[in-house]
Amino acid sequence: MRFASPLFLLLLPIIPLLVWDYFRRSRLREASIIFSDVSIPKNIKPGFRVRYRHVPMILRMLAIFIFILALARPQAGQKEEEVITQGIDIMLTLDTSGSMKAEDFAPQNRLAAAKDVLKEFIRSRHGDRIGMVVFSRYSFTQCPLTLDYATLLELLDKVDIGMIEDGTAIGTAITNAVNRLRDSNVKTRIIILLTDGINNAGKVDPLTAAKAAKALGIRIYTIGAGRPGGAMYPVEDPIFGKRYVHMDTEIDEALLKDIASETGGLYFRAKDKQGLEEIYNTIGKLEKTKIETKEYANYTEIALFFMLPGFISLLLEIILADTLLQKIP
Repeated sequence: MRFASPLFLLLLPIIPLLVWDYFRRSRLREASIIFSDVSIPKNIKPGFRVRYRHVPMILRMLAIFIFILALARPQAGQKEEEVITQGIDIMLTLDTSGSMKAEDFAPQNRLAAAKDVLKEFIRSRHGDRIGMVVFSRYSFTQCPLTLDYATLLELLDKVDIGMIEDGTAIGTAITNAVNRLRDSNVKTRIIILLTDGINNAGKVDPLTAAKAAKALGIRIYTIGAGRPGGAMYPVEDPIFGKRYVHMDTEIDEALLKDIASETGGLYFRAKDKQGLEEIYNTIGKLEKTKIETKEYANYTEIALFFMLPGFISLLLEIILADTLLQKIP
């Protein structure tokens, strides 16, 4: 609620002045009678008119208070917000090759750690369409661009090593992600590609795919996952069961840097899970969704709702002052 003419509220201090003047004049009008013994009058209880003699004054002050509020034109308003969101289209591109089993992101392997970080990244976005491409020797779309993050998270849970024949087709994965973004009409389109290997499969050269992305205005962020010096890799032995062997970390950082640079993106190296979280947080800050808010307010005059109780208070004051609480001069 607001007051359209708040200057009238400056009249409110008149009310305490009127109350003060009322009691001042009441004292001046009081008469006194001399008694030789006041014990008897003291025991006389005041009557109805004496106990409630100030009620008409209270009603009058209340009416004046309400009329002043009405003069200030109280208005009830209802605010409406129009949120204009300029979202970003994001294709998460995730390597599921066998080397992602390496357990240098302890206590998890690379893929499990990446999935956990991706879940938090997805939950942190608002108003962006997000899709997902997975790849090893081949590439396919695990989820097209969507605002249904719950479904996207369910599909991410199902991503696992071995769902595609082993290999690392980086160029094919980029091409698949670009095809998912090419018909998008939003201003900002990005690909976040995570891999721990070198391009050794597929028929599309990664740099050629990056140039196609650049031509369409798509930016690529590349992430190399893996601790330098190698990691322990689990192997299923038919005789001794599960055992671990040391596996060298092979990341073609030069290629990933060139892909990112070609499209105006950045390359990051993730050496552990914490580092991977920081990378996705950094990308999230770089690629912010633009949100504009417009507010509208509709106001309705409600002075009449104040006037009615004011008139009722004034009418009661007149009736009581001339009947039950009438003063005898």
